[in-house]
Amino acid sequence: MRELMGIINLDRERDGLNELTYYRCGAAVPFAGRYRLIDFIMSSMMHAGIQDIAIFVRRKYRSLMDHLGEGRPWDMNRKRGGLFILPPDWNDETDMSAGELRHINNNLDFFERGAASHIVHAGSQHLSTVDLNAVHAYHLEKKADVTLVYTRVPSPRPEHRFCYRLDVDEDGSVADIHYEQRHDCIYMEMFVMEKSLFLELAEHCIAHGGKHFFRDALMKNRHKLRIAAYEYKGYHAVINSLESYYRTSMNLLNPQTYDSLFGKRTVHTKIKYEVPAKYLDTADVSNALVANGCWIEGEVKNSILFRGVQVKRGASIHNSIIMQKCVIGENVRLENVILDKDVIISRDHQLQGDYRKPFVIAKDVSI
Repeated sequence: MRELMGIINLDRERDGLNELTYYRCGAAVPFAGRYRLIDFIMSSMMHAGIQDIAIFVRRKYRSLMDHLGEGRPWDMNRKRGGLFILPPDWNDETDMSAGELRHINNNLDFFERGAASHIVHAGSQHLSTVDLNAVHAYHLEKKADVTLVYTRVPSPRPEHRFCYRLDVDEDGSVADIHYEQRHDCIYMEMFVMEKSLFLELAEHCIAHGGKHFFRDALMKNRHKLRIAAYEYKGYHAVINSLESYYRTSMNLLNPQTYDSLFGKRTVHTKIKYEVPAKYLDTADVSNALVANGCWIEGEVKNSILFRGVQVKRGASIHNSIIMQKCVIGENVRLENVILDKDVIISRDHQLQGDYRKPFVIAKDVSI
């Protein structure tokens, strides 16, 4: 949609994924056998017809750049517009901006060159299949200054602790924004607003020493702005810790949960050509997501295997997540375990975590 341009802001996302983010930012963490967390918001923007996307990054973004490339899987490889990965510029000594507002101030040309009249601003930690065109239409219908996207979570989990809550009036207006834990209206860190107003508020914040757009531009001015709330009712998960990552991943082994995330709209990701998974005569696989290129001789139950995983004869994998090109040796026992990419577990080892606290090994480790 030419009326919308996208901003994916990774600057202030919580880094609670520990070993999985030693070498990458959270948005680049592998998920569901073949995706990365950023693929979901990228795909939502693609389905909305957005042709200009800026990604605000600050640290550990090499893996993200490798994954996104020029944006071809999301139709972002364009001669005009397309995908822009924008770290903050630290070289201008006269720059008064700070925090995430520095991204906006140092990349004004991205906004000025874009033909869209409105921006959609989002992060990568809230997984959803939100229809951004519907959010934009609702925003215009309400004649709002900004429209916040929220969802109802009747039983909040630990990962919701740091999510803003919204008080929403009967007419769909936001009355208050806060952290009250018992509240069930979870702000999904996604909003739509007119580009000119967005830049005006950002400029005002910078001039007054602000650092964070949502807190300093929207929360502090919530009584001056017309703030609407769009309720999203589809699949939703927050991934900002190892525990939430593990639980969300394991829930996908339920076909209904998997279909609610992947069954409505295609989620696009970087294409990698692999041979089909091969199951030998000794393989015993049930209730598992198994990606292309896997070689399985052992037992795999209630687990997720990414591309190119080798499971040797006699090995047993239960309730675990095994990422790309890991090698599980003969007679190895794994239960409630997360292995990052390129981990090698030699024969006869046993690793076991707890469903509430999985055992995690960072990438490129050999045991």
